[in-house]
Amino acid sequence: MNKRSINLTDYANDILQALPKGILLTTKVGPKINSMVIGWGTFGINWSKPVFVTYVREGRFTREQLDANPEFTVNVPIGDFDRQIIAICGGKSGRNIDKIQEAGLTPVEAEKISAPAIKEFPLTLECKVIYRQKQDLDALHCDRKAEMYPPHVDGTAVGANRDVHVTYYGEIVDAYILED
Repeated sequence: MNKRSINLTDYANDILQALPKGILLTTKVGPKINSMVIGWGTFGINWSKPVFVTYVREGRFTREQLDANPEFTVNVPIGDFDRQIIAICGGKSGRNIDKIQEAGLTPVEAEKISAPAIKEFPLTLECKVIYRQKQDLDALHCDRKAEMYPPHVDGTAVGANRDVHVTYYGEIVDAYILED
């Protein structure tokens, strides 16, 4: 599999348009690879470094993975793809199943980090966490708080729940598109 290096700014619009529809964040601890659908994120420059900022709820398996190994890939589809990938990786927990196998994903060894790229979502950002912080709900406007963090839903639920997010700033150490 070839990796064609890209200039991140040339693909900024593609990434931002794909994000609210669902892209993958992939982690790896030991042999366990996990891909989670994310719809919140951004990228830019922090501390003079290119970063991708992602938000992961406290109760998620992905948060455990990131805390154990602070590296991740951001995997963005290009063109058509199997929507079942989003259903599996966004609707099930990696604690309970092997999402890579169930979704039919093909991990591809990354260049600079341990978490793999994903062939089916070929636009890849390799990231190393340089900062993380648990969000403070007291600093959030009350309208957003009630909608995004309902207190009556179990924190381990796969869907909407009460858990706050942990914000991860990942330095983008490589960016490329996987090509056959």
